[in-house]
Amino acid sequence: MELGAGLSFKHGFAFRGEFFRDSGDLIVLTPGNFLEGGGFKLKSKEKFYDGPIPDGYLLRRGDVVVAMTEQSKGLLGSTATVPADATFLHNQRLGLLQVTDPGVLSLRYCYHLLNSPDARNQIQATATGSKVRHTAPERIESIRVALPDLAYQRKVASALDSVEVLIENNRRRIEILEEMARLIYREWFVHFRFPGHEDVELVDSDLGPIPEGWEAATLGEVSENFDRLRKPLSKLERSEMQGDFPYYGAAKIVDYVNDWIFDGEYLLFAEDGTVVTSDGFPVLQLVNEKFWVNNHTHILQGNGLPTRFLWLAVAGHPISGHMTGAAQPKITQANLKRVPLVHPEAAIVNRFMEVINPMVDLLQTLSHKKNVLSKARNLLLPRLISGELDVSGLDLDLEPVA
Repeated sequence: MELGAGLSFKHGFAFRGEFFRDSGDLIVLTPGNFLEGGGFKLKSKEKFYDGPIPDGYLLRRGDVVVAMTEQSKGLLGSTATVPADATFLHNQRLGLLQVTDPGVLSLRYCYHLLNSPDARNQIQATATGSKVRHTAPERIESIRVALPDLAYQRKVASALDSVEVLIENNRRRIEILEEMARLIYREWFVHFRFPGHEDVELVDSDLGPIPEGWEAATLGEVSENFDRLRKPLSKLERSEMQGDFPYYGAAKIVDYVNDWIFDGEYLLFAEDGTVVTSDGFPVLQLVNEKFWVNNHTHILQGNGLPTRFLWLAVAGHPISGHMTGAAQPKITQANLKRVPLVHPEAAIVNRFMEVINPMVDLLQTLSHKKNVLSKARNLLLPRLISGELDVSGLDLDLEPVA
């Protein structure tokens, strides 16, 4: 049957740019709020809105929306679940799923169905546009699927929702641990309120007043840059190594850096201006697994200071001041080496790492679990949707997850 027999898609509203703000209570959703495999994410810099809102365009918790513009490859047709009431606005490039026959279709099942390979392939096949691909409500409604009965749909949705809850819980814990580590770093090495600071005088330096015995340094003096090892790969090379060592370009760093080709622990962040965060510096990740990266990504390791220390030091530094280029800002290897930072006494660094290391160890364990769960979800999804895996005999919670 066609999906349009049981559901419809409502177009969003073209909110006027003159009412966009940098902060506020209402967020205009965009395709950037979608994960490629399905799911909702908050961006580092949202579009807030304080203008007039027509009736019916303020989304509710549990609403399911679909990306109808391919802002990045693989995003077209991705679905996301609205996480809160009276916060998110239904923008024009998004479709709101509305079940018209609840006796035929489950909303949560449709959420997962549209993220399945078969549905995505049909959406891509009917999309228009050469540079940026688009779809439309009537094209998604024309997708042909073999639908199981409603009870089975609910069991499939419940199974997949349960996995997504675990993924989201790990993501939130990672976010909290990262913020805690950054707060501790700022307390010790920005505000200089480290243990015993009361007995240490501040002295002048190129960075301004710093504790006596500390030094003003540059990132190039305390790290080794492995940019010589990065290289662009052809599509064929990427496809051949995809199984064991995925290849990630600058735009993929935020969500998809999971597998690596180097040994040890490294800093990884993008020089590409498209992934600069709202705080004005490139996305930074600490990794200790295998990876491939392209020629728009910097790879560093500590040399004189621990790599984990540098991860926090650079994450709190305004790297944007060292970036060049108007159309597409980026930071070169030479400019990266000039980034100034404080070099504390070894005893203070060692004491700090005793506090931070258990947190980072847990953070990386949670990150690994999240990645494993994501891979499991991606493996289960097409098999459950197609009926290859039978869940009819499982005792699952049938309550939908918003």
